[in-house]
Amino acid sequence: MQIRVISDIEAISHEAVRIFVMLSKEYIGSQGRFVAAISGGSTPKRFYELLASDSYRGNVEWSKIHLFWVDERCVPKESESSNFMSAFDHLISRISIPDENIHRIKGEYGPEKGARDYEEHIKRFFGISALPVFDIIILGMGEDGHTASLFPGSKSLDEKIRFAVPAYGEKMNRVTLTLPVLNNARHILFLVSGQSKADVLKDILENTEKRKKYPAGLMSPAHGDITWLITRDAAGRLKTIE
Repeated sequence: MQIRVISDIEAISHEAVRIFVMLSKEYIGSQGRFVAAISGGSTPKRFYELLASDSYRGNVEWSKIHLFWVDERCVPKESESSNFMSAFDHLISRISIPDENIHRIKGEYGPEKGARDYEEHIKRFFGISALPVFDIIILGMGEDGHTASLFPGSKSLDEKIRFAVPAYGEKMNRVTLTLPVLNNARHILFLVSGQSKADVLKDILENTEKRKKYPAGLMSPAHGDITWLITRDAAGRLKTIE
């Protein structure tokens, strides 16, 4: 595990783009494609904008990039609440990536059908029924320690077989990838910003018992690595940086 405290959201976004570009070149060179699962939320937006900017987009071979999502709200894809639409507005609409390389979760299907459809799509894409291996998964973390749409106390955290499951909520239903899939990635990259997350982040990174209460604390790649890019305000309670 690597923990990096960087000044602000602009700086962690630049570093995340640097890592994405570097790994994309490495995996396209070795296996002919680069498969990423990306997140919604406020923190990744600047990452998307930078990745699509004149400074960076020419450094990525977009025809060999495949984009999946770690979770999605059960709304139409055009909705302002859609994680797909956020990525479309800030990234996809600004780059030349083939339509067939966009693998969105069909949230408009509803939680059960949407999860089944996404799991079947993943199986077809990877050509296997065993756990898929994403080259990189980019995650954020909520103030309650949730990541993707895996929330504290959710039954979804106990799922061992399915790749994607419904995540039911009072305000919004969602579809999310499961812990076994997330932890089977080659690289997990967390982007965490905001002082409001400092206490939870301290529990996750410095308390081996308390971290188990939080879905983000259950991220532990079986065969890959995990990097935390954290803004200085979010890291305000940390005593040690490894």
